[in-house]
Formats: sequence, C-alpha cells, structure tokens
Amino acid sequence: SVGVAPYEVLYGRPCRSSLCWAKPEEHVTLRLELIEETIEKIKDIQERLKEIQSSQKSYADPKRREVEFDTGDSVFLKVTPRRGVTRFRVKGKLALRYIGPFEITERIGLVAYHLNLLAQLGHMHNVFHVSILKKHMLDPSHVVQYVHVPIQEDVSYEEQPIRLLA
Repeated sequence: SVGVAPYEVLYGRPCRSSLCWAKPEEHVTLRLELIEETIEKIKDIQERLKEIQSSQKSYADPKRREVEFDTGDSVFLKVTPRRGVTRFRVKGKLALRYIGPFEITERIGLVAYHLNLLAQLGHMHNVFHVSILKKHMLDPSHVVQYVHVPIQEDVSYEEQPIRLLA
C-alpha cells in the first residue's frame, strides 16, 4: 500500500538479496543528494499513508453508530465464544452469544454503563462498554408460553404426546 518494501522505508535503500551483493570494498558515503532523496521518499510515504487512512475511514464510518442507553433500560450482554471454553454450561456452536436482559442502573462517562447483574454472575465486573451491549426490545410474539409440567416428588414426570402424526 505504501509502494515500497518495508526494508526500503526503514533503511532508505533496497534490500540486498543473494543475487546482488555489493563488494565489501564499495563503501557508500552519505551525500547531500541521498539525504534529500530520503526526505522526499519519507514525505511521499506519509502522503500515501494519509490517502490510505482516509479511504479506510470512508469504509468504516458508515458502519459506525452512536449508541446511548438511558437508566432503567434493559440490555443484553454480549458473551464472546471461545474455542474450548465452557461458559454458562454450553460449549461450541450452541454457546450463548448474548445473556440477559439486565437493567442499566447508571451511566459512567460517555461509553460505559453499570448493569444490575444476577447473583449468579457476582464474580463478573458490572461495568461494561457500550459496544458489548444490545438493547432489549420486548416483542410479545417472540415469547414462548410456559407450559406447566407436574413434577412428582422423585423429580420425574409423565410424558404425553401432543398429537399423532399420520
């Protein structure tokens, strides 16, 4: 992206490969032209880096979003899945991506929020960055109806079919 090899940027000359070794008797002395040429290359590289950064910024800015929550809002907490790590009793592809919802109790600074976590999560810190929070929107159509299953004293229950297929 800069247009020259990193070695050339660092040392101001092309890297000597095994095909083109200069003789040890040839001694390169610093001349005024060499210093001016190096300064021009550095300025050229800085200009190219600014162009590249601005083009990458134009790609990143549309995806950026300003997120703010109010005290009392419900949010989900993003849980990063890691290979081989069991969290919340599930491992692998079926591991949870978000847990919650949790209530926001306080805003700390511009981008951090204090959450009211459950007692089981007491070992976790309760202040989180806004990037790992997701707003909880209650949609009644997504709620699964709870069906009461009578459980006996020996912690067993009787299974009954809902309907017969064919």
